[in-house]
Amino acid sequence: MTETVLAILNQPSRDAAPHDPDADAFWFAAPLEEHVQVQDLGVIRGDGVFETITVVDGRPQALEPHLARFERSARMLDLPVPDAAAWRRTIEAVCAELDPVREGFVKTVYTRGVEGADRPTGWAYAAPSGDQTPARTEGISVVTLDRGYRHDVERTSPWLLQGAKTLSYAVNMAALREAGRRGADDALFVSTDGYVLEGTRANLVMSVGGRLVTPRTDIGILAGTTQADVFRFAEDAGMDTSYELVTLADLESADALWLVSSVRQAAPLRSVNGVTRAMDLPLTERINEFLLSREA
Repeated sequence: MTETVLAILNQPSRDAAPHDPDADAFWFAAPLEEHVQVQDLGVIRGDGVFETITVVDGRPQALEPHLARFERSARMLDLPVPDAAAWRRTIEAVCAELDPVREGFVKTVYTRGVEGADRPTGWAYAAPSGDQTPARTEGISVVTLDRGYRHDVERTSPWLLQGAKTLSYAVNMAALREAGRRGADDALFVSTDGYVLEGTRANLVMSVGGRLVTPRTDIGILAGTTQADVFRFAEDAGMDTSYELVTLADLESADALWLVSSVRQAAPLRSVNGVTRAMDLPLTERINEFLLSREA
């Protein structure tokens, strides 16, 4: 057992050659040592995909939906199809090696590898999560930022890879820093034609008249595994759910708002653009209890 764990896959896709024909499927490595070639396209171009998977009491949560989205993102980038079985074994192995903690995470990274080598690179890194209690119980503040695209960009310009979970997160991190400059904890992207999209690393969920609503997933946003489980919670509780086009007016009139994601889970929004919003903390607690007890 160790505090952080790193495993490197020998053959992350069956459609590509292994790095070492005589090696095992994966091997453990010291997390802080050098492992990635400086010419790896994931490093120099952000040419790759990733997932972050919540781990509760050593168990990866929503593992199959994460693996399905991992493969979907890889296909959008024309990467060799990930070997789901190899990734599953590796994820389970790093979870088993992680020190016993209530909450942790596994980050899976899959890149095109070194240009011309025809061997993708893949690894899974596990570590304890930071304390998410303040975000879940006190809420977070957000600002809305123009993303610079229309809401139909996924259909009009699929080469922009909206909806894929790529390593190219420079824009997301720039938006997060801008939110900080404006005194907020996070940002919520809005399309140029006025539709609410997603957070920098999370999906939006709204409470509207007793039902839960989230922006449609065909408008250039990442379909959320945590958001899907929030809807599963709602349906189990007898609440209606809906995927809709959401305007800023809809955002302003909602009864309660959350950003939902792996690791942080459901964080209620206490303010939007400096305007205080009502939080449904009892419902937030129920949602997070469900999320932290879900199966893979």
